[in-house]
Amino acid sequence: MAQDIHYQECRDGQRLAHVKRPGTGPGVMFLGGFRSSMHGAKALAIEAHCRETGRACLRFDYSGHGHSDGQFEAGTIGHWLDDALHILDHVADGPQILVGSSLGGWIALLVALRRPERVAGLLGIATAADFTAHVHEKLLSDVQRQQLSATGRVLVPDCHGGEPFAITRRLIEEARTHLLLKRRSLPITVPVRLIHGQKDQDVPWQTSLEIAERLAGLDVEVTLVKDGEHQLARDRDIALILTQLDRLAADIG
Repeated sequence: MAQDIHYQECRDGQRLAHVKRPGTGPGVMFLGGFRSSMHGAKALAIEAHCRETGRACLRFDYSGHGHSDGQFEAGTIGHWLDDALHILDHVADGPQILVGSSLGGWIALLVALRRPERVAGLLGIATAADFTAHVHEKLLSDVQRQQLSATGRVLVPDCHGGEPFAITRRLIEEARTHLLLKRRSLPITVPVRLIHGQKDQDVPWQTSLEIAERLAGLDVEVTLVKDGEHQLARDRDIALILTQLDRLAADIG
C-alpha cells in the first residue's frame, strides 16, 4: 500500500522507494527484475510469506523503476547495483538472504561479491546474469545494432505485451564491467539456490548452470522447471520459490 512506502535518499538527491517489514533475521531482501517493481506478484508473495513466518523482509525499487526517482532509460547495471548496495547499507538490518528475480539475480550476485559479510544466502529466480551481452549479441538484428551504435538507443518490443522500450548503448557498454560469466570463479561461498524455467525465452536456463559452476561455495542447488517460463509467477512457481526460500533459511540456521 502507498502508505507503507518509505524513501531513502541516495546519489544526487534521488530517492529510492522501499517497504520494510520487521521480523527475525536473517532478513529477506527482494531484488526485482528489469523494468519491474517491488509490487510484482513474487515480491508481494515473498513479503506475505515472511510476515506469516515472522521473518524480516525488505523490498525496493531501483532508480527509474516503480515509485523511485529517476528515468529508466538513464539507468545502468552499475546504477542499479549502487541502489541495491545503498538500500542494504542504509535500510537493511543485519545479514540478508538476497532473493533476486531476473536482473535482480544478477544484481544479487554482484552485491554478494561486494558485501560478503552482509549476505547470508542467495536465491536466484531466472537469474539474468550478463543479459545485456545476450541482448546485444543474439537478440538485436544487424540493423538494430547499427542504430544503437549511431544514435545511442534502440526501441525493442516487450515480449510480455507491454509498450516497446529503449535499450541504450550506455547500458550495454557499462554492463561489460559487471559481466560474471566470463570469470572462471565467483568467490561466493554462502548457500545458493537457483530456480530456472526450461521454457524461458528471455534468459537461457543454462545460465543458471553456468553460474553454479563458477560459484566457489559447495552448497549450491539448481532447480529446473521443465514447463516454466521466464516470469515463474504461476501459483505453483511461487509455491516452489517459497519452499526453496524456507529450505535455504533452514540450512542457514
